[in-house]
Amino acid sequence: MLQVARLAPNLLQEARDSVEEFLRSQFNEDGGAKDRSGNSDLYYSVFALEGLLALRAEIPEDSVRPYLESFGDGEGLDLVHLACLARCLAALRTRTPSPDQIDGICRQLTLHRSRDGGFAKGIEEDHGTVYDTFLCFGAFQDLERPLPGMEEISRCVKSCELGTGAFANEKGRSVSTVPTTSAAATLLRHLDQPVPDKTGEWLKKKAHSQGGFVAADGVPMPDLLSTATALHTLSGLKVNFEDIKDNCLDFVDSLWTGKAFCGSWADEAQDSEYTYYALLALGHLSL
Repeated sequence: MLQVARLAPNLLQEARDSVEEFLRSQFNEDGGAKDRSGNSDLYYSVFALEGLLALRAEIPEDSVRPYLESFGDGEGLDLVHLACLARCLAALRTRTPSPDQIDGICRQLTLHRSRDGGFAKGIEEDHGTVYDTFLCFGAFQDLERPLPGMEEISRCVKSCELGTGAFANEKGRSVSTVPTTSAAATLLRHLDQPVPDKTGEWLKKKAHSQGGFVAADGVPMPDLLSTATALHTLSGLKVNFEDIKDNCLDFVDSLWTGKAFCGSWADEAQDSEYTYYALLALGHLSL
């Protein structure tokens, strides 16, 4: 994703410096990036750091590192923030985390392994979810540690396929969304497993007539998360989306505030998360 997001300045042009300035402004004095309430949060720190890296800008390592080190091996963090800790540490360039810290984070992640071989928010769950498995798979990659049980992970993800090319987040559920289906398809590709033939077609049908992608059937307006993940997955599946590029560019542009990006037409707050998704979308739309 980061490699593609680095192409975004081709379309941002003179707005590139404004985006960098905004992302830098998101870091608090303690080194963490602001959530929507202004508090430092590992989740938002991922997007602020990744956004700066996408712009090929320096990240504030001297202040970010102590913030990350304060979490130690992540004990006490929920699964999402544990995976975010791994991603943030991987963004640092001048000094890598200690092997003990990396091993500790991996141990914490492994506690979330479900009985079917995937990963779940809880401990000792019967079934993993696509989202949690996607996060943990990425976290082990970020920490450069081997993740055993790839066949089990593949089976877990495949068990969520609904027969339409779309994926539910968990086995036995019937609701599918663009971000979940995108995560499942991306995981299967990384596992060298076939993605259902219908997946690309299902995703492309979620393109909104006025640009962007909706999250699911019945959702009235598109959003940046669904748009960025759909474009990323369609590109990986080599599905042509030239016919909707202009509309998608118009949609992303409609969310520009002059400094950063909002998440949808109903959202008036700009933040680092949706600004990063805008960079990812623009990267694909520049190709």
